[in-house]
Amino acid sequence: MNIIEKHFEKLLWNSRLFILLAVIFGMIGAVILFVVGSVDIYSVAADTVSSYIHHEHPAGFHETIVGSIIGAVDLYLIAVVLLLFSFGLYELFISEIDAAQASESSNVLEIRNLDQLKDKLAKVIVMVLVVSFFKTVLHTTYNGPLEMLYFAFSILALSVALYFLHKGGDHKSHDGPDTDGH
Repeated sequence: MNIIEKHFEKLLWNSRLFILLAVIFGMIGAVILFVVGSVDIYSVAADTVSSYIHHEHPAGFHETIVGSIIGAVDLYLIAVVLLLFSFGLYELFISEIDAAQASESSNVLEIRNLDQLKDKLAKVIVMVLVVSFFKTVLHTTYNGPLEMLYFAFSILALSVALYFLHKGGDHKSHDGPDTDGH
């Protein structure tokens, strides 16, 4: 029975390698989003230069430019979510990333447990929602004071949520005193 148990546990342990599929395709998705966002910004730059060279100023020109750039930022943020997800899964289930350990760069991609991964993902996802909200607001027309009041309340709610998200975050140094000097 001990041999069966030993082989089963080895098989069970090695099944964690299926997570590599999520890591690989998460990275591919991130690269795709970075490329698409970059192409979108390049297109905006080319259209802007073309408009100025031909002395054109179409209706809604500024709103279109800002909306397109914000859309690209949104894609970049979603790509960051995929990167964090991929790095976190790899470090939690497969192995620590040796190159990251040897690097003296920021520890933003360092994930020690599922809660840390969840917190980092949640913060970036909230920023994606903020950017998406901002993009939507750019193209919204307001037909009266009640709609403007709803808009003001939505901005207030978003601000309060960001405040509490930031306040509840882990702002302590891993090796030194916390931000209060203790």
